[in-house]
Amino acid sequence: MDKKILIIEDEAAIQKILSEPLSFAGYEVTAASDGLEGINAFHRQAFDLILLDIMLPKIDGYTLCEMIRQESQIPIILLTALDTEDAQIKGFDKLADDYITKPFSIKLVLKRVEALLRRTSPDAVSDSIHYKKITLSETERKVTVSGNEVALTHLEFEILLLFLKNKGRVFTRDDILNLVWGYDFVGDEKGVNFHIMNLRKKLNVDYIETVRGVGYKVAKES
Repeated sequence: MDKKILIIEDEAAIQKILSEPLSFAGYEVTAASDGLEGINAFHRQAFDLILLDIMLPKIDGYTLCEMIRQESQIPIILLTALDTEDAQIKGFDKLADDYITKPFSIKLVLKRVEALLRRTSPDAVSDSIHYKKITLSETERKVTVSGNEVALTHLEFEILLLFLKNKGRVFTRDDILNLVWGYDFVGDEKGVNFHIMNLRKKLNVDYIETVRGVGYKVAKES
């Protein structure tokens, strides 16, 4: 069955720029032109991924992302002309999975959509991983700390999974982008820092170490 993508974007030209290549790539695409239309479309049928503009009429993208997250962990990619660090942090705080600034390369959008859908598919089978106070179930996509479930975005989950499967190994930001994002990243590496910061805050345990000048790691258990 074709994957279903919801595009919530108020500019008709950008809707078309996104819809046509995604449809050609085999996705079933639905478009909405404002936040209210978008949340109604989300409630009408099940989607596999949402491309969400931030500057929307009626309900803005940040609010819409927050509303959707109260009901679903569907992958969300924010689309926006706002390229400041604060704007990106706010998007990740609302539990978006990725952030693409305009103008964008449609080839890059397709790669990010493909990578995010691949990461969130339920195909992988694995036993739970236990590390100190953390238990991670790859099959259930569930993380608990001291028995309490922690809600993570798909990217945060994959970053933690990478660290726990490779305890003691130091990963550069470029390593994390290639291994977790799943595509050749174009631009700076601030997104990794944002996700690590949010992951640490949610876990509330000091297990992810910064290796100065290199990257990050989770230490081997002694």
